[in-house]
Amino acid sequence: MKRTTISLPDDVAAALQREASRRRSSVSEIVRLALATHLKQPHERVLPFESLGDSGFRHNTARDMEEILAREWGDAIDRDR
Repeated sequence: MKRTTISLPDDVAAALQREASRRRSSVSEIVRLALATHLKQPHERVLPFESLGDSGFRHNTARDMEEILAREWGDAIDRDR
């Protein structure tokens, strides 16, 4: 990974810091994701482990796991093949 230094207007830097805090993420991660999205580069999806055990009102998550993973991660899986 390459380290880069950028200059931001104060209001943009403050908004970036707020967003990182809101997401409980690093400023660097927010910038990487924003740049990858803007440049249409694939980025690695982050699986929200804190909510893995919570399927809400769905009672068939385990049964439908393959279908759910294919729907949510299909593009990433195809890229890795």
